[in-house]
Amino acid sequence: MGLQVILSENVPNLGSIGDIVTVSPGYGRNFLLPRKLAVVATSRNVKQFEHTKRLIAIRAEKAVDEAKAFADRLSNVSITITKAVGEEDKLFGSVTSRDIADALSAEGYTLDKRDVLLDSPIKSLGVYPVGIKCHAGVKGQIKVWVVAE
Repeated sequence: MGLQVILSENVPNLGSIGDIVTVSPGYGRNFLLPRKLAVVATSRNVKQFEHTKRLIAIRAEKAVDEAKAFADRLSNVSITITKAVGEEDKLFGSVTSRDIADALSAEGYTLDKRDVLLDSPIKSLGVYPVGIKCHAGVKGQIKVWVVAE
């Protein structure tokens, strides 16, 4: 006879969050329940978990919609970064994701430098399309103008 539990955390070799699994009563009582890795699968707990799952899905959908709107606003953004240049228009130093994030912050867009998707630092003058991570799976793009001082 097994004990049915709802996993509240990912448990290796057993399941992921929200799975209803049958375990031995000792494993459930002595390991899963005391560590709050699972709750007993009563009808009340199942209903409560389904409700919580719906709320999480609604919040996630709203976050994706906001990220898409932010990405649309970013598509019209163009920033200019001035750097000192040497011979053959080579930059002294380079334009990094931190420089781009700081320039966007000056424009009123708050971003972390890790959200700037720059493959390698920019080392010459020109116009570059740069990706911006708005949310998981949602990316925007801006234009970065690198000009001489």
